[in-house]
Amino acid sequence: MRTFFSLFILVCTLTDISAQRKYVKPEFVKNWSKPGKHPDHIVLNFSEDPATSISVTWRTSKDVKSGYGEIAKAHANPAFISRAETIEAITETINYSNVVSEYDRDNPKSNKFITLNHNYHSVTFKDLEPNTVYGYRVGDGEIWSEWIQFKTAHKENAPFSFLYVGDAQNYILELWSRLIREGYRKAPDASFIIHAGDLINDAHDEHQWHEWFMAGGYIHRTLPSLMVPGNHEYNPFVQQDIDESIKRLSVQWNKQFTLPNNGVRGIQETNYYIDYQGVRFLALNSNMMIEEQAKWLEQVLQNNPNKWTIATFHHPIFSASTGRDNEELRTQWKPLFDKYGIDIVLQGHDHTYTRGRVKPYEQNLLSGQNVKDATGTVYVVSVSGGKMYRVKPGWEQYEALRDKVGRNKQLFQVLSIDGDVLSYKSYTATGELFDAFDIVKNNDGVNTFVERKNEAL
Repeated sequence: MRTFFSLFILVCTLTDISAQRKYVKPEFVKNWSKPGKHPDHIVLNFSEDPATSISVTWRTSKDVKSGYGEIAKAHANPAFISRAETIEAITETINYSNVVSEYDRDNPKSNKFITLNHNYHSVTFKDLEPNTVYGYRVGDGEIWSEWIQFKTAHKENAPFSFLYVGDAQNYILELWSRLIREGYRKAPDASFIIHAGDLINDAHDEHQWHEWFMAGGYIHRTLPSLMVPGNHEYNPFVQQDIDESIKRLSVQWNKQFTLPNNGVRGIQETNYYIDYQGVRFLALNSNMMIEEQAKWLEQVLQNNPNKWTIATFHHPIFSASTGRDNEELRTQWKPLFDKYGIDIVLQGHDHTYTRGRVKPYEQNLLSGQNVKDATGTVYVVSVSGGKMYRVKPGWEQYEALRDKVGRNKQLFQVLSIDGDVLSYKSYTATGELFDAFDIVKNNDGVNTFVERKNEAL
């Protein structure tokens, strides 16, 4: 929902006040987002072991009844394609009428409804070799995508970097496109990208999903994505849901993404974890089943062999913008983050930038230890799309230290991990360094925080 407040902020941001220029939204041709026989919405996801498998999902019209993925080790010689292995896809149909595509609870007459009737196809390529470049394509056996390359993870711990972005949500093709493309340009060797929820604004709107796929384009096809749903991925599905105040997960979510299936039952592919080169990544669904995920967290963190642990979800533990608070998350999840020493938490939702940290959990401190630079979990809230909110005054109410804030900036983050050092950098959509810090692992189990924001804007 594009509220008057968010639209006002965007217009003020985009308008030269002295010239009084009014921003004009773009229009799209009829059926612009309608699928055809050629594969589109191609996206890579980790779904099992990232060193030996990868999943790809794509969309076609309902006329394409089956699909295939082909894969081969990539070489400089283009003849590598002659050695490709063909895997039959799982094909699922999405066929619903009167689906709520644009939802406004405050103005029911403005709600819009659409019909969805097309197919999704997915393949998981297995038994791959670690640290190897592969080429793949998808299609129906006659109509194919281009050959696309990706690289599997190392089996053992090894340095790597990844991208993290907050809410795309609004003005996706208009403004998020420049952000995600600048992120890929800045970190071309990134291994994957984390999306911290609210990828679009209206959960079931096929047009907005098409904007998201078009804005990312080739990036979605070659750089695996780890995503969690935000509150805007939950909306009423049909009129009865509106009448009964029920919100449901985007009908496209589980069909257009193929994510790990190791989370809490009932919210699969919105809550999961993967291990990647010495890091356990926890993806949580902050919209529902909070207590059940706390129990899941305890189990997953008790048996964690990795040096680093990173969590991502949508609603922040410590809210960044005015008028927001998520007490249930802070009550249910933060004690576990403290107890098990989660290194950093990557969040969205608040349409501004804030990062800070908490003191180390008492059980993690040694008697008489110097805690001057010691840190517990670092928390980040960021935004990548075009809608901006006001920053909250501070985190004193949470007994947490807030180190950096940002206002009215589209941002992406590059995180690099090399042995005992996690290096974090936040960049603007035009490529300037906005924030930076390091987290250093120590033999005593307590992290050291190294402030580097003086290197940025």
